[in-house]
Amino acid sequence: MREEAIVEAAPGVHLVHGSNTNWVVLSEGDSVTLIDTGYPGDRENLLASLKALGHAPEAVTAVLITHAHSDHLGSAEFLNRTYGTPVRLHATEVPHARREFLHQVSIGQVMRQAWRPGVLPWAVHAIRSGGTADVAMTKPEAFPHEGPLDLPGRPVPVHTPGHTPGHCVYHLPEAGVLISGDALVSGHPTSRTRGPQLLPRMFDTERAEALASLDRIEALAADVLLPGHGPVHRAPVREAARRARELAVRRSPAATGTTAA
Repeated sequence: MREEAIVEAAPGVHLVHGSNTNWVVLSEGDSVTLIDTGYPGDRENLLASLKALGHAPEAVTAVLITHAHSDHLGSAEFLNRTYGTPVRLHATEVPHARREFLHQVSIGQVMRQAWRPGVLPWAVHAIRSGGTADVAMTKPEAFPHEGPLDLPGRPVPVHTPGHTPGHCVYHLPEAGVLISGDALVSGHPTSRTRGPQLLPRMFDTERAEALASLDRIEALAADVLLPGHGPVHRAPVREAARRARELAVRRSPAATGTTAA
């Protein structure tokens, strides 16, 4: 695990850069909340990041998932089966995690965009990292209640559909941090843009909802953004959400419709 891959965003809050996807470690004494798990191929780095922060896998009280795409759900089933770690996500996303259906960009959609810079290298990396592997969960759990969860970091799930129907961001009000998954990112291998943005449209299940969810993000008080892709962004999150909306509308004024399988 490269030392520079682990970034302290606030006391007890660390963003970890995986191969192409980030995860977050919330530490409170000897206990940990893990948010997202990277690709299946990131497992060694995931465990190494916990060790580098002084934690064994058994210290993970729960895994919280922003959404059930393979590059975020990658090692969730492994942690649940091996250590009994509960894996929680929005109720709408639970059947997605069980793979009762799949809301994820298709190979055909990727190939239609293969002419765009960065798309083919990203696709090759995704396949090599287990992006098409079976990551179905057997025992995903919905959040037990609304509001702050009784876990290290006291994360507050906020439903932000669009990228997937059950996508959630996690707000840490006391730390002034927002863990945004793929609802708001600061970079991606398939994008030439740097800074706050939505992912390219092909990745969203419902683009209009993804845009609408920026309103919910804009209302959250935070000055540090920890995205699912890209570096830490240190500035008011409300401004980041506004910038992402402006970019998306400028590129596609009629940003509506389903584009992901």
